[in-house]
Amino acid sequence: MELKKDINAVSIDMLLIVHSEKRRAAQGTHSDQQADPSALLQRRGGFQGIGNGVRRWQKLEGNDLHENLVEKQHPSQPQVITSYNSQGTQLTVEVHPRDAMPQLLKKFSLAKRLQGDKNGNTRPRQPGGKDAHAYPWDRSSLKSMSLDLRQFEKLDLYASQVTAKSGLDELVSDLLQEAHTDLERVRAIWIWICHHIEYDIAAAQEKDRQAFKPTDILRTQKTNCDGYAGLFERMCRIAGVQCMTVPGYSKGFGYQTGQSFSGEFDHAWNAVYLEGRWHLVDSTWGSGLVDTTTSKFTFLYNEFYFLTHPALFIEDHFPDNKNWQLLKPPQSLRQFENNMYHKSEFYNKGMLSAHPETSMIRTVNGKATVTIESCAPTLFMFMLNGKQEHGLLSLRKNGMKLEVYPPTMGTHKLQIFAKGNSDIYSSVLEYTLKCNYVDMGVRLPAELHQPVGPSWFSEQMGIMKPSHPDPIIHTSDGRCSISFSVEEGINVLASLHGDDGPITEETQRRYIFQLHWEKRTELKVQLPHAGKFALKIFVKKRQEPGNYIFVFNYLLCCANTKVNWPMFPESFGNWGQDNELLEPLSGVLPANRNIPFKLKLHGIAKVLVKGQDTWPLTLNHEGYWEGSCSTAGCQEVYVMVLENANHNFYSYILKYKVNAQ
Repeated sequence: MELKKDINAVSIDMLLIVHSEKRRAAQGTHSDQQADPSALLQRRGGFQGIGNGVRRWQKLEGNDLHENLVEKQHPSQPQVITSYNSQGTQLTVEVHPRDAMPQLLKKFSLAKRLQGDKNGNTRPRQPGGKDAHAYPWDRSSLKSMSLDLRQFEKLDLYASQVTAKSGLDELVSDLLQEAHTDLERVRAIWIWICHHIEYDIAAAQEKDRQAFKPTDILRTQKTNCDGYAGLFERMCRIAGVQCMTVPGYSKGFGYQTGQSFSGEFDHAWNAVYLEGRWHLVDSTWGSGLVDTTTSKFTFLYNEFYFLTHPALFIEDHFPDNKNWQLLKPPQSLRQFENNMYHKSEFYNKGMLSAHPETSMIRTVNGKATVTIESCAPTLFMFMLNGKQEHGLLSLRKNGMKLEVYPPTMGTHKLQIFAKGNSDIYSSVLEYTLKCNYVDMGVRLPAELHQPVGPSWFSEQMGIMKPSHPDPIIHTSDGRCSISFSVEEGINVLASLHGDDGPITEETQRRYIFQLHWEKRTELKVQLPHAGKFALKIFVKKRQEPGNYIFVFNYLLCCANTKVNWPMFPESFGNWGQDNELLEPLSGVLPANRNIPFKLKLHGIAKVLVKGQDTWPLTLNHEGYWEGSCSTAGCQEVYVMVLENANHNFYSYILKYKVNAQ
C-alpha cells in the first residue's frame, strides 16, 4: 500500500499501514563464550548458547499472515501485526483510529538519519571498502573509531539505572533522554543490555527450547546470544540507527585450540552504522560470564566488545559473510582456525603482542619459550596443566619472558595470566605444548614461584641495585653471597627451598645468614647438598602490621656432589638488623676445639660466649668484638649480650650446636 503524504486525506475509518523489510535469514546454532573452569580467577569468559537460534526466531514470528503474532495493546494504541513470508520478507501492519498519528510515521521522521533508497526504504547498506580496516592490527586503538570513554561516564551511569519497561519503544525513549548523537544512542542501548539482560543458562542447555522475542526478553530479562543480538538490533532501529545481526562462528564455549569449524553457526553479534562506517559489537560477551563449575551467570561488564577494532574482533568472531569482517584483506576460515587466539583480557590488561604467534608450540630440547609485550609494567603468572610448576617466568618493564620445561612427553596445556591494574589475575593466553623430549637435568624445585629474578616489581617493593640481576645463580662450591639496596623502613626475609632433604620448614631459613652494611642487605647462602634450590625473597614495611609479602626468587644451581654445608647459627630476636657476623658462620661447631669469634654489634656494653664455661669478647679499634671459646664438654654454644652496663641481664642473640664426640 502506498503511503500518502497527507494523512487527513485518507477517508476511511481505520488506517492500515504496511511496512515490509527483507530480513536476512541465517542458519545455525548460537553458542557463546564461557569462562575457563580451570581458572577461578575472575578472568573473562563467555556463554554457551542454543542451536538453530535464528531459524527459531523466524519460526516464532510466523511464516505467513495466518500465523501472525499480535501484541496486545491499550485501546488507544494502534494494533500491530508483524509476520514473515516464506521468502523472508518482514511485513508489519498497523491498524489506527481515524485521527491517530501512526507509530510507523513517527519512526519515518527519523529517516533523515538513515540511509534510504529513493522509495524511502531504510534497508542498511552492505559494508564496502570504506568500512574496511587494515589487517593485522596496527596497535593504534582497541576501538574501530576514536573514543574517549570518559565522555560516556554520565551516560553510562544513567543508562545502567534505567528500569525495564513492558515495551521497547518506551524503554528506548527513556534511554535516549541523555543521548544526543547516534554514537550516544548506541552506547546507551549497549550499556542497558549489558547491565540488565542475563544469559539464560537453561536455554543454553535445552536444544529444543524456543528462541526469544524482544518482549519476552524484557519480561524475563534473560536470553541467549540470538536474543542479545536481536534485541540490540531492534532497539537500535527504534532509535533510528542502522544495525544488523551478524551470525557466524566463535571461539567461545567448548573451543579447543586449533579446532576446525563447519556446519551450523554457533554465535550472533551486531554491526552498527556510525559516522558513515560500520562497527562491530557483541553485547552477549559484553554483559558477563558463566562459571561452568556452578552453572551461574555473573554480570561482569566487558568494554572490549563495544566497537571493537575489526582486526581484534576477528580473533574470536568469524562472520558468515566475509564482508562483515570489515577487514582488508579479509581472513579465510582456515586462517581464523589457525590464528593465535588472544582473549579479550589480553588487550584489556594492556598486552600488545605475544610470541610465538601460533597456539601450538613444539618444545626444543625439552623447552618452550613464550614472550609477551605490554604497554606498561604488568604482573604475570602461568599454569602448566593446572599447576604453577616447571617454568621460569621473569618480568620485564614492558612484558615478560617464560621458559617452560614440561615434565613428561606428550601434550600439555599452558595458561598465562596477567594482573594489570586490578587485584585479580585474568587468563590472557592459552597454548598447547607438544613435547617429544624431556631434559631430566632441568628439574625445577616445586617451590620455585613466580616471578624469578629481580625486576621493576622488586624495585617497586623497595629492593634495588641487586648484585645478581639474572634469575639463575650457579655456584661450584655450594655457597654464594647476594646483596641489594633496601629502601628505608623495609625489612627483608629470605628462605631456601629444595625438593630433596634435609631442608624442612623449621630449617629453611638457617641456610641463609642476613647481614646489613652501608644501606645494603647481604644474604650469605650455604647449600646443604648439590641440586637446584629456590631462594625466596620477602619484604615488609617495618612500621606496618601483617605478614611478609613475597617479591621474587632466585634459582640456585649447584652440580658439585661433594657439597654438604651445615646450617648457619640460629639467631634470636635481639640480633639487630645492622649486626655483622664474620666468624664462625657454620651453625655446627667441632667438638673439643678452640673456636675464634668475631662480630660487630651496635649499642652493646658487654659480649659473652657461653659453652661449658663463659668467655668474654673484647672490642677492638675497628669496632669488632673478638675472642674465642672452647667447645669441650658442651653440646651448645651461645653468644650473649648486655645492652646496659648498669644491668646484669644478658640476652641470647646466637646459638651454635656442637658435634658429638
